[in-house]
Amino acid sequence: MRQARFDAQGSQVRWTEALGEEPARVYVHGLGSASTMYHAHIAARPELAGRRSLFVDLPGHGISDRPAAFGYTLEEHADALAVALDAAEVRDAEIVGHSMGGAVAIVLAYRRPDLVSRLVVTEGNLDPRPPRTAASSGIASYEEDAYVTGGGHARVLEQVDPLWAATMRLADPRALHRSAVGLVRGTEPTMRRMLEGLKVERVYLQGLRSGELHGKDALSAAGVQVVEVPDAGHNVMFDNPDAFAAAVRG
Repeated sequence: MRQARFDAQGSQVRWTEALGEEPARVYVHGLGSASTMYHAHIAARPELAGRRSLFVDLPGHGISDRPAAFGYTLEEHADALAVALDAAEVRDAEIVGHSMGGAVAIVLAYRRPDLVSRLVVTEGNLDPRPPRTAASSGIASYEEDAYVTGGGHARVLEQVDPLWAATMRLADPRALHRSAVGLVRGTEPTMRRMLEGLKVERVYLQGLRSGELHGKDALSAAGVQVVEVPDAGHNVMFDNPDAFAAAVRG
């Protein structure tokens, strides 16, 4: 395990790493998740093995610290991820981001283009103010204290599927709420506009069970390779690992 300080209080962002050939692949999890749990089985596949692979847990999630004074916006998550990659001496990496991790990866590529040579975004958040669900918009619908200490966190854990609940229990509730609020708020420019404007190779995976990808044609026109994955929902890496690994390999 490795770590690097990401705030003035000495809080640490942590990651595990498998050594191998460069450029590195960096796996970034979604809201309430952890990178190793969602991506280690993919990185170990024969067609992807042998590459240097980093599994980074964003602040407030997994094995990383969860400072109460941190804002947990998408920009702050991206800056913490950049701290980890700088400490690991990573440049021109392939970033594989799922859901919120995909949005963080887009912001990272926009703010620190020296760190990113390729993006693989799996159902990443591209727009602010998504429709109300049990996910980020549902969490963000609570006031912070109502979510953290008023029973909101427990109610959400009961509503989501057991797989997500298993990793969500590892996340700090306050960090989880602030991260969800940051996702719903979005960025300026939006994550979609950032993604369309990036010059690196970009792949966007959409599970067909999740429905039609909004703005697919515009993304394709901007040079984003949109891959619609059959027999898969939001968690493409679990639902169709063959297709997911193929997209990561390129």
